[in-house]
Amino acid sequence: MPDLATLAARINGQPDLYTALRHALAPDANTPETATPDIAALIAATDPATRARLQSVDAGLLAAIARMATTGAAIPQATALRSILATTPVHPLFLPDPAQSTTMALPTRGERPDMPAFSDPAFDPWFARHQYAGIRYGLGLYGENRTVYATPQFADAASPERRTRHLGIDVFAPAGTPVHAPLPGRVKYLTYNADPLDYGHTLIVEHDLGGHRFHTLYGHLAATLPGLHPTGTITAGQVIAHLGDWPENGGWAPHIHVQIITDLLAQTGGNFFGVGHASLWDVWSDISPDPNLLLRLPLDRFTL
Repeated sequence: MPDLATLAARINGQPDLYTALRHALAPDANTPETATPDIAALIAATDPATRARLQSVDAGLLAAIARMATTGAAIPQATALRSILATTPVHPLFLPDPAQSTTMALPTRGERPDMPAFSDPAFDPWFARHQYAGIRYGLGLYGENRTVYATPQFADAASPERRTRHLGIDVFAPAGTPVHAPLPGRVKYLTYNADPLDYGHTLIVEHDLGGHRFHTLYGHLAATLPGLHPTGTITAGQVIAHLGDWPENGGWAPHIHVQIITDLLAQTGGNFFGVGHASLWDVWSDISPDPNLLLRLPLDRFTL
């Protein structure tokens, strides 16, 4: 592998430091095998302006990008965890189970021209008309590239690219609908994320399946988090939350954002990235695999 000074020279001053990091570490004909460098040491070797930009973003994300470039796996345990989750019994997130109920896909890129944005109060009466017609749940899509996130809130100093690809699945239902734990676990964080278009009331649960540790995140909840307290245990099927209404859920139509997190990266405050960079989707999809591993919905439920 090139030394840190050489790697740093490949990164210094680049407009997109994430892409530059990947390219700097990618194997080539001269260095067909590379090892993942110590990210802190690499950052320290960059010039002051580049160093400041890199130090302002999540160090765990930078490490995941480096691992993807050098080993082909951003999160080493992600593949094994996908296999385990696919065969582990889970309790439905809602009752009745969305997999056994009428649902409708809610893509946001114009496929439903009459659908208001999820952050528009007009969405509520629009969705209510479909509920009156027999639809029980609406489904927001994992991996969807959403223009609603193309704002400065979803940018950082390392790249001009916004984080726009959705890392969770949204399930729309009336405010107050009970949410059930799909798996046993332990409360990691109970947080109110108050920024506009953030999660509002948020629950992050830590799980251990045969030594495979990961987290699930539930966002846009009501203030009533029944019987939960930090570090408290959760049993599968337990009611862990209720869907929040507009004033308490971050400013969205009532729904839940559910997300799997294989690695919390450097995030310690009870929040986590709900969208990722499109150009880094192979990295982000290792960090947050498809939550349908928990919901178990037929794939055709996510298409019109």
